[in-house]
Amino acid sequence: MTAGIPPACTSGPARLGLLGGFSLRAGARPLPTPPAGQRLLAYLAVQHDPVSRAKAAHTLWPDTDDTRAAACLRSALWRLPLTVPCLVEHPAGALALTAGVQVDTHELERQAAALASPDPIDPPELPAPRALCHDLLPDWSDDWLLAHREWLRQLRLRTLERLCVRHREAGALDAALEAAMAAVACEPLRESAHRLVVTVHLADGNVSEALRQYELYRLLLRDELGLTPTPTFRRLLAHVLGRPVDTGDTSR
Repeated sequence: MTAGIPPACTSGPARLGLLGGFSLRAGARPLPTPPAGQRLLAYLAVQHDPVSRAKAAHTLWPDTDDTRAAACLRSALWRLPLTVPCLVEHPAGALALTAGVQVDTHELERQAAALASPDPIDPPELPAPRALCHDLLPDWSDDWLLAHREWLRQLRLRTLERLCVRHREAGALDAALEAAMAAVACEPLRESAHRLVVTVHLADGNVSEALRQYELYRLLLRDELGLTPTPTFRRLLAHVLGRPVDTGDTSR
């Protein structure tokens, strides 16, 4: 063991997974983490910036008084190094994840920013659609997590749609369709995702598939919300049919 370095730090970088559920690894080795420690690490990960001890304690233990919440935080921090060294630092009395911890949500944010920029991206650096299909800690119901979960859901959907556009513009229609269908699976009532599926089918010359996708969405929207597709969506198919697409059966 390297002198002065805790055992887990020699096993590779610590990786914190929050998408689809909590996981923590050092290299390839899973690291058992007590529930209080899981919540502390997840909370620090979604905050990005250092958080005061008082704020962390009040947020994570909202149903206790300040003294008890502070004691719970101290306990969580004390137990954390027993299984997961090198994860939390204490800048100026605050708390933060150490810079070397790899977090899947942070990687998603970097990928989203890259796709939102006009700069070219090498194909190997593009995210896989399946990696963008998991909610943030879906089994947790903590109040502090709800806004972060919704923000990240919207980011994932936008990223899938931008990924589809990148692939379509590069002529990689199979990859474009995979990204668009992943966006539909994540949010079946999202019209922009269905429109992208239609544009990929049209780019591939599959007019019948494009009409079928529109009709599937039209029926879903009618049955779930009592609404009809927007004029923007209908105009996508107007030139194919040689007439405006109405809100009824496209086969007529």
